[in-house]
Amino acid sequence: MDKDRIAGAAKTVGGKVKEAVGKVTGDQKLQAEGKADQVAGKVQNAYGGAKDALKGK
Repeated sequence: MDKDRIAGAAKTVGGKVKEAVGKVTGDQKLQAEGKADQVAGKVQNAYGGAKDALKGK
């Protein structure tokens, strides 16, 4: 498994936590940051998946 897939998954989870905390506290900026982190994590995960596919893993 590519390190980008692992880092992307971690970033996605972190983004979900940030978004949830933002919702609970009413902090819209934190919610938006969480959503952005989730998107960035998904992109990084997909990039890692593509690299794995090219390597035949």
